[in-house]
Amino acid sequence: MADEFRVPAIELRAWRQFLVLAETLHFGRAAQQLNMTQPPLTLAIRQIEARLGTPLFDRTRRRVALTPAGEALVSPVRQLLQQAAALAAVAGAAGSGAVGRLRLGFVSTVGFGPLPGWLRDFRLAEPGIHVELREATTDVQLAALAQREADAGFVLHAPGMLPAPALEHLSLGTEPLVLALPAASSLAGARRLSLPALLAQPLIIFPRAIAPSIHDAVVAFYHRHGATPVIGQEAIQMQTIVNLVSAGLGLAWVPESVTQLRRDGVLYRRLPPSLAGAAPQSETSLVWPGDAGPVVERFVRFVRASLTG
Repeated sequence: MADEFRVPAIELRAWRQFLVLAETLHFGRAAQQLNMTQPPLTLAIRQIEARLGTPLFDRTRRRVALTPAGEALVSPVRQLLQQAAALAAVAGAAGSGAVGRLRLGFVSTVGFGPLPGWLRDFRLAEPGIHVELREATTDVQLAALAQREADAGFVLHAPGMLPAPALEHLSLGTEPLVLALPAASSLAGARRLSLPALLAQPLIIFPRAIAPSIHDAVVAFYHRHGATPVIGQEAIQMQTIVNLVSAGLGLAWVPESVTQLRRDGVLYRRLPPSLAGAAPQSETSLVWPGDAGPVVERFVRFVRASLTG
């Protein structure tokens, strides 16, 4: 049954000839517009009608008119030719990265910084690119990039300690880790922080697998001062860590940008100047595979320009 209604393959050139004749209803003028003589045009129309099995034009010596079948084809043939003419532009836009999809991962801390504004401006600058966002920890992002399930990602690491050196990267900058303290603790209200008292407090921290270099930097700070951190609780997301601090379960080291996350029961404090230089730091980088496509290249150029502009 399906074979009975199968549409025969007809070249675009033949459909263009049909459309010009349908619009002029005159073989001579149509042939002139098509830069051909009338006999080949007449033959081409007959071949279309033969393939379709129905006449498209009524011909007399005085006039040429469309049959109902011919009238029914004018609009879809016009659309077909317009779409075919646009194919080169579509392919060119895709090849240059002007249209496409960007699967972008990001750590939560970037959301407290420039990411929302960048996404807004990038959407305005590149309306043909659809950005799919996925909030994920650094380790999850790296796995997604390795499996080609993501195109690029904003990751967190200790300064200079890229989590995947094989990836291309662009640094967004570094920031110190500051203390998130339970507001009810004696440390929160102290005029001067006592380092021994601080190091003795239960520590709320993310598992080492999430961001090994930052985890190690925090632990190394304790070791440099003759202490071993007492892990009170582990949590994956920064928001969860801050919430646990508000519940009084311990203190946490968080990137300074997280101080924008306000929670009742949490007070953020820097280390005193005498210790601030030795405080752990974090670096945020945009990473992507070296063989990434033009859409990723456009986003990288946009971010780089945003950083320097």
